Amino acid sequence: MDEEITIIDSKTRNEKIKIFFVENKKLLIYISTFLILILISFFSYQTYKNGHIEWLSNKYNTAVIDYEEGDKTKSITSMKEVIKDKNSTYSPLALYFLIDNNLINDQDEINKLFDILIEEIRLEKEIKNLIIYKKALLNSESQSENDLLKILNPIINSESIWKSHALYLLGEYFYSKNEKQKAKEFFNQILVLENSNSDIKIESQKRINRDFGE
Repeated sequence: MDEEITIIDSKTRNEKIKIFFVENKKLLIYISTFLILILISFFSYQTYKNGHIEWLSNKYNTAVIDYEEGDKTKSITSMKEVIKDKNSTYSPLALYFLIDNNLINDQDEINKLFDILIEEIRLEKEIKNLIIYKKALLNSESQSENDLLKILNPIINSESIWKSHALYLLGEYFYSKNEKQKAKEFFNQILVLENSNSDIKIESQKRINRDFGE
């Protein structure tokens, strides 16, 4: 008796499953097709992404070779294209290459390229802060007080590991302008900052002892 009930229950369950598939045939086909398309799109994107990164790497390396062979114009053009591609690895490398080799003399153009890295590329927080600091460093001799502070504000108003570097840069900037009280304030901030770079902290203390009589 129990076996018969089990067989009947099993047949009933199978019949219900069969009915479900028959009644929902179109929906199941749509869902299956949708999932297949998602998988195809994902793997296609990964293939494109990997291929694009390889292309970008080759473009960067070719630009370096062009520079070494004396074709600076071609190298500059290629490096700018790499920057504007907005890749988190190769775009910063391309800008640093242009700066380190003094291939762009127009500070406004350099700042625009910096802004692409800072504003348009998704970067790790501290990498972005380092780029901001580098931008400020390159502008420290030509920009006004307000402009320099505007550049560095994202670092100064954070707990970044680059904060002590930014404060030291401002201290040196105001000292060079003979605004010693402002300079002293920034050097003092470094001394009380918990995560100050140890070398920066030592240099700040030396600065205060030597130049401010403390």
